[in-house]
Amino acid sequence: MVCFRYGVVLFLGLLSASFLFAEEIEAPAPAQDASPPAQNASPPNIVFILADDLGYGDLACYGAPDTKTPHLDKLASEGLRFTQFYGNGAECTPTRTAILTGRYPSRAGGLDCAIGTGNVGRYDDATRLAKTSQLGLPVEQAVIPGIFTKAGYRSAIFGKWHLGYEPHFNPLKYGWDQFFGVLGGNCDYYTHKELSPLPVLYDGAAPIDRDGYLTHLITEDAVSFIDKQAASNSPFFLYLPYTAPHFPFQAPGDTGSVFTAENWSRGPRSAYVSMVEDLDAQVGTILASLESNGLSGNTLVIFASDHGAMVPGLNAPLRGHKGGLFEGGIRAPLIAKWPGHLEGGKVNATPFLSMDLTASFARIVGADVASLNLDGVDMFHHAEVAVPAPARRLFWRAKRGTTTWNAVRFGHWKYIYRMEGGVPSEWIFNIAEDPEEQVNLLELPQGRNLRSMCMGALKQWDADLKPAR
Repeated sequence: MVCFRYGVVLFLGLLSASFLFAEEIEAPAPAQDASPPAQNASPPNIVFILADDLGYGDLACYGAPDTKTPHLDKLASEGLRFTQFYGNGAECTPTRTAILTGRYPSRAGGLDCAIGTGNVGRYDDATRLAKTSQLGLPVEQAVIPGIFTKAGYRSAIFGKWHLGYEPHFNPLKYGWDQFFGVLGGNCDYYTHKELSPLPVLYDGAAPIDRDGYLTHLITEDAVSFIDKQAASNSPFFLYLPYTAPHFPFQAPGDTGSVFTAENWSRGPRSAYVSMVEDLDAQVGTILASLESNGLSGNTLVIFASDHGAMVPGLNAPLRGHKGGLFEGGIRAPLIAKWPGHLEGGKVNATPFLSMDLTASFARIVGADVASLNLDGVDMFHHAEVAVPAPARRLFWRAKRGTTTWNAVRFGHWKYIYRMEGGVPSEWIFNIAEDPEEQVNLLELPQGRNLRSMCMGALKQWDADLKPAR
């Protein structure tokens, strides 16, 4: 009965989907919008808070049954909550690459997988780059923070970098005015050590020892930066990629835990929840700092996660976890508040990707968007003026070892192709009818036509990517 119902849905929708898909192939969606810069009495500040491995279902305002997140819930009630926001990657490094470049991470070369602990490449291209000390994001590919510097902004990053360990990949090389945080993908929240001999906690270009719970140290530097910029009356871009709630699952105050290679990435849900609730409290501190400095009215605040969670995080009601391209691996919460621009208390269900944030930032600061050659669209422009985003295909790739995932979504249709150890697997889902991805439409005869179109789109995308390295 279930297959029959979805067969009817597919039969009724295939014809219109075919026309839409053919139209997209003939005329690809524009890489960015030509909308004019936002008009403000003064340039808006931007605070972008990025959680690490936070699941789609881990916040109370997204349905978490056991997590109390009052500050983020309030932000969602006063701002705009996105329900179909996706990370550009199923792991940390690809999504962060997309944010800094405004492009699909595969264009960078070697960054379709998270850089391994100790600067390790985890698939063939990444391993090749690691051998020549080039495993990281080339400076010339990044548009952030350059677009902010050109617009007269001060920019700071406090938190997780994960775009290269080598000195030539240090954040200051990209033009950030300040950096404090970890170069790698994770570390002990108190000792600030990872499972390698490399130093990872840095202040600017130098390793540093600093006492304290890492999540709180990031907030301390963020508040200090906000205070200084308020006193100088200059616009700023503050990027806060927290490490929480990424493993090791070490709750605030838990100084007695001993983490080894055997238990580094495992932990109870209770510790994870404590980390999420503490992150919510840090968001509250940031928002209070903006308010006390009189900056709330002219600041765009964004909170998001880089992709889906691994266990013990929750991606409910979605299928899958971090590392894979089912919805639970890539769909993430995103909340945005911008007084006078984004209508509060609303929900936006348009599919967007991490790289779309970059296109929005470029427009907001008055950059020459067309010259940046971005793949993303200006998501906040569409939300601001209530104009639908252009129909387009969304693509993903995830690599690790001998496993490669590829996926494409257009409209409600989503196709996933996975090659694992030489064994292929395929799925087609109607996300509107089946957001939990339980019914594989390839099992129906009509699904084969849709598969052929999706495979063609993926091949064309792959041919157009042209990795830089």
